[in-house]
Amino acid sequence: AVFPLLAVFDAVEVDGHGSHTITEGLPIWLQTVIIICVILGIILSGRYLLNYLFRFIASTKLRELFTAAALLLVIGVTVLMTLVGLSPALGTFLAGVVLAQSEYRHELETDIEPFKGLLLGLFFIAVGASIDFNLIINNPKTIAYLVLGLIAVKFIILLIIGRVFGMKMDNGLLFSFSLAQGGEFAFVLFSFAQQNGVMTTETSNPIIAAVAISMAFTPLLMLVNEKLIQPYFGTQESTDREADAISENNEVIIAGFGRYGSVIGRFLQANGVQATYLDIDPNNVDLLRKYGFRVFYGDASRVDLLHAAGAHEAKLLIVSVDDPVKSADIVSNSKKHFPHLKIIVRTKTWADYYAMVEEDLEGVYREFSDGALRMGSNALQVLGLRKYHIQRSLKKFRKHDEALLADLAKTRNEQKTLINRARRGIEEIEAMMLDDMANDATNQDQGWDTETIKKEFVPFFKKDSEED
Repeated sequence: AVFPLLAVFDAVEVDGHGSHTITEGLPIWLQTVIIICVILGIILSGRYLLNYLFRFIASTKLRELFTAAALLLVIGVTVLMTLVGLSPALGTFLAGVVLAQSEYRHELETDIEPFKGLLLGLFFIAVGASIDFNLIINNPKTIAYLVLGLIAVKFIILLIIGRVFGMKMDNGLLFSFSLAQGGEFAFVLFSFAQQNGVMTTETSNPIIAAVAISMAFTPLLMLVNEKLIQPYFGTQESTDREADAISENNEVIIAGFGRYGSVIGRFLQANGVQATYLDIDPNNVDLLRKYGFRVFYGDASRVDLLHAAGAHEAKLLIVSVDDPVKSADIVSNSKKHFPHLKIIVRTKTWADYYAMVEEDLEGVYREFSDGALRMGSNALQVLGLRKYHIQRSLKKFRKHDEALLADLAKTRNEQKTLINRARRGIEEIEAMMLDDMANDATNQDQGWDTETIKKEFVPFFKKDSEED
């Protein structure tokens, strides 16, 4: 909208022919007012009128009509932008803003998704085709200065913005390196500036080349930040921090007090069992201490730290760390140096589970198993099955599923045998569960599900009471 005010010569001189727009021949200030009004009109119409249109389309229950309407809106807004002298790319950008305001934005996003990759690819192909590589070859110093200048100026500005908004140095550097390069919308702006007489082709072409090259440097900038910069800013405290002096000994030690281990610790504490909490993430340790948890920083795979935590006197070690490799190290060292210690471990994948099962521990638990079974139980309850049947089914499924995994652990290194045995085991469990359901259906009066019984019979008693 502001570009026409910056024009230093007629647009006709740029491309050699007139651009037929509804603002052609009008004073520059009036062109600017018209452009601003059109943009505001599009945004306001999208906010207050578009939902009514899409509700009507939704009532037809024709999904194809959604796609057609969305594409029609994009094309319509683009044509309107072109009529007032703006870039077609700016029109598609505004159309995206409008569609994003709709309450049907998720459906629209799904419908337009197949076009996304294709059109983005065409856009960047067009950008690449528009770059004058002869210009880069003939003027390497100029292009290099432009690229370095663009990255340096943006980097400094972004670093200052990060500090103003309270970012720590490591996050501020990541933020600045991520966005220091030019963006694809620069191509749109330079093209529009050229069309409106703000700059000539000789001026815009080197800048467009510099932006494209700076974008290509993004992976290199991220690598420089990760390998050369970050080790000296923000991460040194975490790697160099000494393990805490542990001043308590309890019969239970929990290694890993994150989102998983903290639930275990709180449950034990609620039942009067005190535990010693160890965690290797210093930020997590500091945060949990603010919540009142007495968590000690340190690597539980170190034998000296386990000894300081009282492993030689403790009864139980609960390993709930996120890293499977670290978890295996903790188990191995604990069994070797503290053989009396009973161990319960958390695993994340089937491979981790198989490895821990072979260690012959007191308990091996899959991370998401219980949560997934609880959600499945809730799904059956929502669908109307009796709670009594659901609980019996859940216990039976868990029992046979764990038995299957223990059996699969024996052949975990034989991939073909493992897959075949797993398929048979899954089918056997399903058949067993369905057979149990069929038998249970013939005994509807069994069980302790009083809530379902009330829902089924209270209305009949109430009806008889009203009739009396």
